[in-house]
Amino acid sequence: MKTTVLSSWNQFMELTSGLDGWAFRGQQSAAWHLESSLSRYMRAYVHDKSEWRAREERAIRVFRRKAHNFLDHPALLVNDLRCLALMQHHGAPTRLLDFTKSPFVAAFFALERAVDDSAIFALNTPALWNNRALPRANPGLTRDVIDPRVEGRFDQYFFCNCNEVIWFGEPTEMDDRLIAQSGTFVVPGVIDKPLQEILDGYDASEELLHKIVLPASVRVDAMKWLYRMNITNASLFPGLDGLARSIALELEIVWPGMIAPR
Repeated sequence: MKTTVLSSWNQFMELTSGLDGWAFRGQQSAAWHLESSLSRYMRAYVHDKSEWRAREERAIRVFRRKAHNFLDHPALLVNDLRCLALMQHHGAPTRLLDFTKSPFVAAFFALERAVDDSAIFALNTPALWNNRALPRANPGLTRDVIDPRVEGRFDQYFFCNCNEVIWFGEPTEMDDRLIAQSGTFVVPGVIDKPLQEILDGYDASEELLHKIVLPASVRVDAMKWLYRMNITNASLFPGLDGLARSIALELEIVWPGMIAPR
């Protein structure tokens, strides 16, 4: 995995302009691995890996049995990927990793609450989409073959935690948050390895993952640019919660003459 440490916000804009069609994920700390919330939770609280499959299946089963009480369209729970996306949306640990097609949305998530160096991971989704990169151990597991939107595929290729592959894409039905964030999901076939280790097992003639480190020194300029572009919590999380979360940034971004006299 190539790593670039930036020296300015302008360098970020120049670098990402050459990553056309890639997907991006922002992380608050540059020291964090690229892994799902489920991976972190299991490693911290379920030390016996032989139990991970049963625990994950049970979590999804419990959610499906109870979530219908709060949904206008409970049929959305039937599809595995749509169910996981809904769980992710509302804060449950899942194997999904949130990515976005916008490097600027990823930068916002990386920098919003950062107090030290943060990072953005850029994933070469065009190479994965066109099968220019395939798992070395089993090249027959193409993106179409393992598509978790197809009934039975999630159980076959993901629950077993034995296929070192990744799939990326969106559920057939996208919610308002996924649309607002230009979002997409990455689904790893194993949850005991970070994404970069899984991709190390792929045959590819081109770069698949690029880590972009944003030093704390670029945060002020970056957040001002993102504010001008209307990339805030209010635009990324439609509704009152997003608006309330966006107020924190209003404490920082003050243009000359904006503060009215008391």
